[in-house]
Amino acid sequence: MVSLSQVIASNQRIATLPPGLVAVFVGGTSGVGEYTVKAFARYAVSPRVYIVGRSQEAADRIIAECQQTNPAGCFTFLPGDVSLLATVDEVCREIREKESAINLLVETQGTMAYSRITAEGLPLAFATATHSRLRFILNLLPLLQKARSLRRVVSVLAASCEGPIDMTNMPALGFALYKSRDQMASIQTLLLEEACRRAPDVSFVHTVPGVVRGGITRDAESNGLLIAVFNLLMPFVATPAAECGERHVFLATSAVYPPSQGAGKGAGVVYPENSSPCRGSDGKAGSGMYTVDNKGEASPAKVERLLAGFRADGTATKVWEYIEADMKRITGQHCQQ
Repeated sequence: MVSLSQVIASNQRIATLPPGLVAVFVGGTSGVGEYTVKAFARYAVSPRVYIVGRSQEAADRIIAECQQTNPAGCFTFLPGDVSLLATVDEVCREIREKESAINLLVETQGTMAYSRITAEGLPLAFATATHSRLRFILNLLPLLQKARSLRRVVSVLAASCEGPIDMTNMPALGFALYKSRDQMASIQTLLLEEACRRAPDVSFVHTVPGVVRGGITRDAESNGLLIAVFNLLMPFVATPAAECGERHVFLATSAVYPPSQGAGKGAGVVYPENSSPCRGSDGKAGSGMYTVDNKGEASPAKVERLLAGFRADGTATKVWEYIEADMKRITGQHCQQ
């Protein structure tokens, strides 16, 4: 376990990174995204931060708080429904017009509206957790690779919970909540592994926040009693917002999670000096793609064995091809040109 004191000590050294870090937070207007934006604003020197979300009101409040914390920072809200690939492309186009390089992409977008379908014909929850996230990565990967210091993608979903994948029902429609979570976790990790293979000079972290108060349950369609119990227990089991933010900033900036190639300055904050790289999702230390629990530790060996099986039997390739085919069908191209 990475202790909270270690996390904070590392974050306090973010100032040793070059000033002007460029960070994109998708889903940054509530929950984990909001907590992480605020924590990042406390530590980064003159950052340029893009907050992508749906709520102008929430964005105005968050930006005002961040600006007060870090007057030298530049904080910009980019509104949009990122469950739609067309919107993702438009947001990425705006970012590419403003920036020549990006250091950090943090994705926390999600919903529990499992029965809804997007205007592009995809199950809403599935599209938000998979297609939207991968589309942002592919569109912005060239800018991430141009960064001269930190180069990282953090996807906050359900790492360490990876489970079986039903290839006949990739969106997990009708699945029980935990079965759906486990399948989405595996899909997310496999997609990030392939992105890592294509961009070995960028590091990728798939993580899980644990129980955190946020906005994901506002569209929940599951059993009302379950949600009521969840909200009742929340004060007793939830990770405090401040700790959540600190831990996700650590995941986004620490050299414990380096890219597999060209680490150097691209690896992030080195602390402590004798720290060793985290074990990657392939079981090898410092391999560039990490699936970690809510305390920053690599997922257990059983997850590594499961993922190895997916690579060996072709499931990993099929998952990528499935999402890629959807994106091509909807937009006409694999990623934004």
